[in-house]
Amino acid sequence: MILGQPTISVVIPTFNHAKLLKRALASVVAQTFENWEALVVNNFSTDTTIEVVESFKDTRIKLINFKNNGVIAASRNRGIEAAQGRFVAFLDSDDNWYPKKLEKCLASAEGGAQFVCHGELWINSDLSTREIMYGPAKRSSYESLLFRGNCISTSATFIETKLLRSVNGFDESELIVTAEDYDLWLRVAAKRPTVVFIPEVLGEFHRLANSASSAVLRNLSSEMVVLRKHFLQRPNSLKEKIRQRHRLAIAEYGAGRQLNNQPSEALRRFMKSMGLSPFVFKIYPALLILFIRSLSRNKQR
Repeated sequence: MILGQPTISVVIPTFNHAKLLKRALASVVAQTFENWEALVVNNFSTDTTIEVVESFKDTRIKLINFKNNGVIAASRNRGIEAAQGRFVAFLDSDDNWYPKKLEKCLASAEGGAQFVCHGELWINSDLSTREIMYGPAKRSSYESLLFRGNCISTSATFIETKLLRSVNGFDESELIVTAEDYDLWLRVAAKRPTVVFIPEVLGEFHRLANSASSAVLRNLSSEMVVLRKHFLQRPNSLKEKIRQRHRLAIAEYGAGRQLNNQPSEALRRFMKSMGLSPFVFKIYPALLILFIRSLSRNKQR
């Protein structure tokens, strides 16, 4: 074991994910770069989370019991506060990394990067998979993130600790739960850090089956709050207002696309999007597909 100051602090918030946490921690222990600490921020789980952490018998793994009141941002901030490393890497307890993740991210950081993000393998609940490459770097500017949307995944990030602390970490407002990462990337981007996207899959993002209308609409509401928060700092010109309405329209369209099995709600989102901006051209084929599917359902009845 490597003693002394860790180079990297891995922040893992968790709540009642004992089995998944075991996989996540095993993927950290398996890293080719070994000078890390793993901070498991446990929201007083009622399962075997503590036993899982203790089973590794690794002094680099530290347990922090912390009540986050349902706000995962608070757990991540607790981890940032406790971090001793020069860099922080976030890992959600239901995700996992490949062995060279930390080694390759650190190599980019030693080359001057303050913010690193890599590709992930998305694994759906039906076990179908898709490789996702985030970025590219030009998409990580503040303007691009704000008006074109998020292109970064939390479990794929590797960030300079002092950069995170300079923006006071995550916003813990309950109004932006599920979009708190997007807000953080925006505030970090405003600092104009050196960003590198590694075009390689170095981890897995496990997508739990949760396409219920309530979850999609909650995420939409959080995204809208984040956008309006940042819009308040923008110029008050007509051109700017048109851009902002178009961005809100994109968010409404995105929610509609996730509601394929709830056609009435999907239609409501698409119409709201059109009302905000008629120039989100993806809406029109989406409406046609929605109409065809509705006809098909009616014929089957």
